[in-house]
Amino acid sequence: MSQPSNRSALYQDAFRQVISAHKSYRLHPERGREFLFVSGELLTIAEDVERVARKLSQSGIGNERGRDVAGMPRLLLTRNPDDIPEVVRLLRDPAQWPGERVPFVQPHHVLVGHGGNMHGNPGEPPRVGTPLADPDQGSTGLGKGVVVGVVDTGISRSAATDHPNWLGGAFTARSDEVDLAYRTSDLFALEGGHGTFVAGVVRQAAPGVRVDPEKALDPNGLGTEEDFVRALSSFDEQVRVVNVSLGCFTQDDTASEPVRRAVAALPADVVVVASAGNQGTTRPSWPAALPGVVAVSAVAQERDGSRAPACYANQGYWVDACAVGNRTSTFLKGRWELPGLPVDVFDRWAYWLGTSFAAPHVAGRIAATMTEHGLSATAARDALLVGKPEFFPGYGVFVE
Repeated sequence: MSQPSNRSALYQDAFRQVISAHKSYRLHPERGREFLFVSGELLTIAEDVERVARKLSQSGIGNERGRDVAGMPRLLLTRNPDDIPEVVRLLRDPAQWPGERVPFVQPHHVLVGHGGNMHGNPGEPPRVGTPLADPDQGSTGLGKGVVVGVVDTGISRSAATDHPNWLGGAFTARSDEVDLAYRTSDLFALEGGHGTFVAGVVRQAAPGVRVDPEKALDPNGLGTEEDFVRALSSFDEQVRVVNVSLGCFTQDDTASEPVRRAVAALPADVVVVASAGNQGTTRPSWPAALPGVVAVSAVAQERDGSRAPACYANQGYWVDACAVGNRTSTFLKGRWELPGLPVDVFDRWAYWLGTSFAAPHVAGRIAATMTEHGLSATAARDALLVGKPEFFPGYGVFVE
């Protein structure tokens, strides 16, 4: 079997190929400052849109107004659309605005599913997993009555029938929330099944919860800030905890404003849990690094039961918690096929590693704590995290 380093390299090559082939997603490749963005699109705020549009025109950069994103005006560049990072750098330069406030402007960033790599997606493809035993009947009340929103790739069309004891009756199937999952026939896309895996991890921590899946990512694990905003405002049930196993790096590492607005628009008693990303850096990922969001890093659990900080996991002052990131969970039927790797054939279970799979454990534990102790989501979060020692500097509190 190929060594993990080879699997990781081939997987990352496949992601780069998908991005290169995409009609509108682009990579800013500056080392240590990489981010993904939508070609030809700038986002600003209502107070600044006229000034920004005028400055662009004065600089010979044609632009026109597009549809707003989270209440933020979108400006479409009419030529040289891939120059967005340089245009943002120009507009953020105080020298361009003598005697004036520098306006707010940002690229339209692309988010990835977090599942040591460039963008924070899973470092390796999933492996075939051993079926889990049925849920312990003594734990089926944990989380009962709590709804956990799962913002991800959606959930598989057959999740309830493939996993009747883990996901059957746990969600209401809707056509717009189905993970398309496959490139062709039964051949998985790069993050096909990610949302189904995440939903299973939530239910392992709290077998009684309901999940409300919303789709923010395509089957390759890519989606825009606009997609995220739409998903976070589309829950069909009254969620109390939201799991977000995805995020983005941004130009100059400033907070994503559309993502910030979407999170801020949720009710104050809703707890958002987000994965920190898998680049092995202290660089902030959004929404995890937003104040009030529970940012989750990952711990590697060895076969002998020992645990250590996962080398791939992002960490830093902005991380609140950590949990085991290498897990087995619910998946789909299909084939993984990458050039240079043996073909893996999946039968509804997978083993995967990443902060993507640490975060839903924490989300599930918050839901379970709510029902165990009759607490609100915010009080359950605090009971798990406040006043506890860090597992390791920059990794936050370990959640069992």
